[in-house]
Amino acid sequence: MNSAAPSDLPYLDAFPAPSHDAWRAAVDKVLKGADFEKRLVGRSADGIRIEPLYPAASPAARALRAEAERWHVAARLDHPGPKEAQALALADLEGGADTLTISSAGAQAARGYGLVADDVSALDTALDGVMLDLIRLRLDPAPQGRINALLLAALIEKRGHAPAELSVEFGLDPIGVFAGLGSLAVSWPEVGRRLAETIRAIKDRGFSGPFITVDSRPYHEAGASEAQELGAALATAVAYLRALEAQGLTLAEARDTLAFTLVADTDEFLTVAKFRAARLLWNRIQQACGLAPKPARIHAETAWRSLTRRDPHVNLLRGTVAAFSAGVGGADSLTVQPFTAALGLPDAFARRVARNTQLILLEESNLWRVADPAAGAGGFEALTQALCEQGWLAFQEIERQSEGDLRGIVAGLANGSVQKTLAGQRAARMKVVATRREPITGTSEFPHIREDAVAVLKVAPVARGERRPPGSLAERNQGEIIRSFVGGAGRADAQIAPGAALRADTLPSLRLAEPFEALRDKADALPQRPVVFLATLGSIADFTARAGFARNLFEAGGLAAPSGDGFATDGATDLDALVGAFRDSDAKLACLCGSDIAYAEEGAAAAEALAAAGATVWLAGRPAESEALNKAGISSFIFMGCDVVETLERAQAIASA
Repeated sequence: MNSAAPSDLPYLDAFPAPSHDAWRAAVDKVLKGADFEKRLVGRSADGIRIEPLYPAASPAARALRAEAERWHVAARLDHPGPKEAQALALADLEGGADTLTISSAGAQAARGYGLVADDVSALDTALDGVMLDLIRLRLDPAPQGRINALLLAALIEKRGHAPAELSVEFGLDPIGVFAGLGSLAVSWPEVGRRLAETIRAIKDRGFSGPFITVDSRPYHEAGASEAQELGAALATAVAYLRALEAQGLTLAEARDTLAFTLVADTDEFLTVAKFRAARLLWNRIQQACGLAPKPARIHAETAWRSLTRRDPHVNLLRGTVAAFSAGVGGADSLTVQPFTAALGLPDAFARRVARNTQLILLEESNLWRVADPAAGAGGFEALTQALCEQGWLAFQEIERQSEGDLRGIVAGLANGSVQKTLAGQRAARMKVVATRREPITGTSEFPHIREDAVAVLKVAPVARGERRPPGSLAERNQGEIIRSFVGGAGRADAQIAPGAALRADTLPSLRLAEPFEALRDKADALPQRPVVFLATLGSIADFTARAGFARNLFEAGGLAAPSGDGFATDGATDLDALVGAFRDSDAKLACLCGSDIAYAEEGAAAAEALAAAGATVWLAGRPAESEALNKAGISSFIFMGCDVVETLERAQAIASA
């Protein structure tokens, strides 16, 4: 009698079990001698090997969310005007959001806008009609984060809410602000003292926190890889643990003040693995501190650096992939960047689409109903483990940094080592973008040079005011400041003395599409759009592939590159017709497009004829070995893997001269 347990899928017993060796043999047959490693094995920015196939795997450890329920849908309160911000916030909440993130003016996440609320009255106006006991509130990290937190605490006190019944994340993050602005007004020990004092004052009023946000967005926007982002987040969290412990908090109390904000990017597999790895790594930190691990509270935001100004509707797809990945990876709450965010302050429509992206994933796809959907999938488990290892190494590298009395992430920012590491990674990533090995749909690939404009709110960016002298409340304890805010005092009354006790080079906030967007902007600003003449050789079947490649490449830089049915007559190219069409086009740059056979038979003659007509002649294809083509006047080649940004800069200079 067979003692084996019956199969859950007995019909599969009728088929032989597939093996990895059989799969590999089938793949090698299809590859026909091509290199398996080059064709099918990828590498992440951290050098992590990405296989085409993984066996099933059991997770060594699982770090789950504290709450096995829907993630929270967050919308940003970032309109400068309190009344206008209130109208947008109510629409977000009525439309399905259950979390508001207040981005004050000056916050990096506000992108030059942000709520201007200098007293409780203005903040009250922005949140008028919002039932604070029914939603979650978050503050985005920003300069003067202490004042923002105290103003919010004062508003809640003025409204008479019981703080213990509210969910408020106060968003204090002096390290993140230091990374983004490059200075701290006081020394790091003094920052720690003020941070602890602020937390105690708010906590004494009944708030449970979290009070500090460990924000990885500044590092991601400066070009960080997944492991580098994890390493920076861990190092920041440990720096806060040390600072608060030095001010008398226990490690458990310090740990409970922290929440995390991580970036969800457009690489689904790496994003899911990054969020899972973040929980596991934070558990390891807690264990190293002698604490029983508690689940990290993680807010996710879709990536700023992946957004584009050109063909912005593609951002809808980017946001969907990133939101899906954050949900599967186990985010507790999520902000989806509106698809027009890179163009200005998003309007109600763009905000609604951003909300609905999440609501569809929650209510129609039901992603939240599985605690850890990626568990057991070999690819996700392997990537999670690899990111744990690489993220820990990045964390250790930051922890080794020292600068005077500073250590860890603060020292790494002060001595420039963090900036140097990210600069190297950023340069490598931008090279991949420039060569289109990492294509940007709608920008570097498949551009639409006659796209219609999209709507954004007509709001001027908020000008940062000059640093004012310290206010009358600057040196008061935080509890007194809260009471003064309730009584009508404002931001200026609580500002500390201006200064820069600690300096660092600022981390840039960049989007990957910017080099191509700059080329498009330059072309659009010309009185007439520059044109490249596609000099097609042979029949349509002969030149279509390379003509399409050339048009796609040139239009990525804003140059028009029209092509027609060609100039073939009786199986050969009519060079007189070709040259005549070039003269009629008013173009200065001509690009030969055809098959290898056409290049060999007609390329040299065509190049000579075009050059004689005044054209600068390029060729679509790799630099030819034919000496005749080189001698015929072809001055440059465009091909897969060339530096498209540099190529387009030269093309613009020729076409618009």
